[in-house]
Amino acid sequence: MTGNTTAHEHDVQVLQAKTIEKQQPFAAVLSCADSRVPVEIVFDEPIGQLFVCRLAGNVTTPEIIASLEYGAAVLGIRAIMVLGHSHCGAIAATIKGSTVPGQISALYPRIRPAIDMAGSDTDAAAKANAKIQASLLAEASTVISRLVNDNKIKVVAGYYDISNGTVTILD
Repeated sequence: MTGNTTAHEHDVQVLQAKTIEKQQPFAAVLSCADSRVPVEIVFDEPIGQLFVCRLAGNVTTPEIIASLEYGAAVLGIRAIMVLGHSHCGAIAATIKGSTVPGQISALYPRIRPAIDMAGSDTDAAAKANAKIQASLLAEASTVISRLVNDNKIKVVAGYYDISNGTVTILD
């Protein structure tokens, strides 16, 4: 937020050399595919510290769950954040509900519960969606739910405000 990042001052080649053989991230982030949400920069973390999954609307799918289970069970991450964000196009498109090309509308059913909960305000719906997806992730995955119950991992919802760079943990 202050513009004084530290993580990316390191030489990328040195970071890659240290992470070629293995990765040891401490946390995972399920983020939207939106190009305005560069997760490592948002959290000021260097290469190898975050296990990042990105999908429009930051929704949980079997593939996303499998990826995060790998991060939890194999890599030993201790926290997962489902990160929604302001001005989300996937949320806005779901609210609009208009016909779109290809398979874009496949996201609508996964996002619709957030619209039903929060209404047509895009940012309120993005926050609701992050909470819903975090709950689904913590409950739908037997691997992650077991780790949550054993207090070995925490799953939270967060919200990134593109306009000011802040991340808020949502209750």
